[in-house]
Parts: sequence; C-alpha cells; structure tokens
Amino acid sequence: MSQRNRNITYYWGDHSLLITLGNRTNKRVRALYLAEFLFTAGMATIFLLQSVPLNHNFIHWTGCIGSSLIYVLAANRFLSRIFFTERLLLDQYSFTIVRKSLFSQNIKRYDWRQTGALHYEGKGKKTDHPLKGFCYDYLGFETQEQLIQTLHNDGNLYFETNEGRVYFAPGVYSWDAEEMVQMMKIYIGSSLQLGPEWKEMLQEQEFDEN
Repeated sequence: MSQRNRNITYYWGDHSLLITLGNRTNKRVRALYLAEFLFTAGMATIFLLQSVPLNHNFIHWTGCIGSSLIYVLAANRFLSRIFFTERLLLDQYSFTIVRKSLFSQNIKRYDWRQTGALHYEGKGKKTDHPLKGFCYDYLGFETQEQLIQTLHNDGNLYFETNEGRVYFAPGVYSWDAEEMVQMMKIYIGSSLQLGPEWKEMLQEQEFDEN
C-alpha cells in the first residue's frame, strides 16, 4: 500500500516501510547548477576551438582530450545533482538511507540499537554576511548567503550515532518532517527515539488540526 503527500511517498510493506523523498532541490538552486554547467561547458568549448585543427600537434591533441574530459565531468556533475533522489527504508532491525543519482548509488544501513535520537535541525544557524545591513538587503548579500547555505545543506533531519551525526532529508521542512515522524512511529513504535524538539513541534501540529 502506498500513500503520497507533496512528493513524499510512503510504501507500507509487510515487513518494512519505504519512504521516497525524491529530489527536493528548489528552482533557484537548479538554476545555479545549470549556470555552473553552462559556464564549464563554455570554457571547455573555448579550449576545444583552440585545439583545432588537430594535425599531429601534441599540444592540440592534449587540449582536445582535456576539453572532452571537462565536458564529461561537467555533465556528470550536473545530471547527478538534477536526478538525485533519496529513499529511507525502515524495518524491525535497521534504518537504511539510499541515495541515488543517474550514475551511482550509495546505501548506508544503521542498526536501531546503535542509533540515538532523531532530531530536526531545519536550516542550521549561519553567520551573517559581514556586509549585511540592518535594514533592507539592497545589495543582496544576505540573499546570497542563504543560497550558499542551501547548497551545502546535507539534510534537515539527523540521527546521533557512534560515528557522529547522520544527516538526511534535505529540503524536508517541519510540516513534512512532522508527518514523516508520525508515519515512522506508527511502524517502528518505541524503537524510534525522538529529540526534545519534536514534542513541541508535534503538539503545534495537533493544535493546528484542531
């Protein structure tokens, strides 16, 4: 049985719960990825044009091969970001994070017995830009600082483990995170430990629904 809500899909199995988060990259960040790809591809094109005609010149051949390599690396970086997806698999014994892009897949499994409380961090605290004013951000320094923070966000939720914090669910904010936690608790029950911040968050959600 599956249940879908705002691009988050819950698949209820007999022995597991699969949560598909998809790709939640916002439009501004996607535009920045595209701009980076176009800039890199443009530089590679300049190098390639400088390399023709090839003839038997070693430098020209080297430039051609180098340009082709830049094309491949830029395309791989761009497509991996655009087609990135994340899935969470919960069963009785473990919590698994599956991160998949167009050309690769990374799977990490964590035993519930070695996993601490689940926390919600949201957008972490950041250092204000040194040129930020105390009134309207006319020059856009604060806006750019927020965009950089979004680019380097590993996830809005995290578990405490022996290896440190394990972040996941980038782009998942409080309204979706609250529902996700409720679904996880229905399936896992007491095996899922929650940080203190969840008590207030879930109470607020119940208040809004009433």
